[in-house]
Amino acid sequence: MTSRTKSTRKPTRAPRPPARAAIGSIPLVQGKKGHPAFGLGLWAFGRWRPEDEARTKATLGRAYERGVRWFDTAEVYGNGRSERLLGDVLARAAGGAPDAFVTTKVSWEHLRPTQVRASLINSLERLGRASVDEFLVHAPDPHVPLAETMPVLESLWKEGRAGVVGVSNFGLEELEEAAKHLAEARIAVNQVRYNLFDREDVEPVLDYCRKHRILIEAYSPLARGLLAGRYLDGEKVPVEIKRYAYRMFEPDRLPDILSRGRALAALAKEAKVPLSSIALHWLAEQGAAPVVGASRPEQVDANLAAWAVRPPARVLARAEAIARGDRA
Repeated sequence: MTSRTKSTRKPTRAPRPPARAAIGSIPLVQGKKGHPAFGLGLWAFGRWRPEDEARTKATLGRAYERGVRWFDTAEVYGNGRSERLLGDVLARAAGGAPDAFVTTKVSWEHLRPTQVRASLINSLERLGRASVDEFLVHAPDPHVPLAETMPVLESLWKEGRAGVVGVSNFGLEELEEAAKHLAEARIAVNQVRYNLFDREDVEPVLDYCRKHRILIEAYSPLARGLLAGRYLDGEKVPVEIKRYAYRMFEPDRLPDILSRGRALAALAKEAKVPLSSIALHWLAEQGAAPVVGASRPEQVDANLAAWAVRPPARVLARAEAIARGDRA
């Protein structure tokens, strides 16, 4: 008769899921849901090769798992592929991710009335959702009057296909014109390029947006990585980055921007906070909601770690001065 010896091996524990981030929310005019104060932009999602799709889905999945709820996409991102990938990931989340806050946009090429309606219906099909939380005009088209476009957005809002309506890349005159052609709906957001170095699109509309309770959604909040520390040590700026962030990376402006960036990095080191934390929370202090990009799960973690650290007000004030060129 053989005796059994008791195993001394300890049972392996399942890895703990990543901690959910505390993100917070912002009240939104006419919105039934609070607008997350921080989100993930899908501009690059759908632009990659098909073999990169698994990484894309892993990045989205990590973001949702960590507590990110605001996902910003558009029909032009990968010609709809970005919306499909997001829809696939959210469909696999618990209950179909009813708590996700989804933003999509109608292209500037589709602003005729029939095109606007078709754009949202097609986006909803790709997303696999009955409605989106925000439906935005991606950018104005000078050849299509806003008198044609905005009433259709209002109709879609009344039908419940969009929680709120808004715009993106609109200047002051365009905001005022768009508002004229809404009877009951309100412009809830204006999404613009906005960061410590790039404010040209925002400063002319800030007072108007604050007066009318229009939330500024800030894309490129880390200045294409510069405000996360990229390019400050001599790394060459890729051609594509220069193309899409042309103002900061113009040859006659770049050396000064890099100099200010190094000064901000020194400030972050002195304050013992990530440089990204300064950039993101400076925007939050202005009342804006930053939407960051990420192409890998670890970038999601890094961005959330930066969001979790709020620098003191004096550090943010100093960052403001440095970014404007005051080194004294």
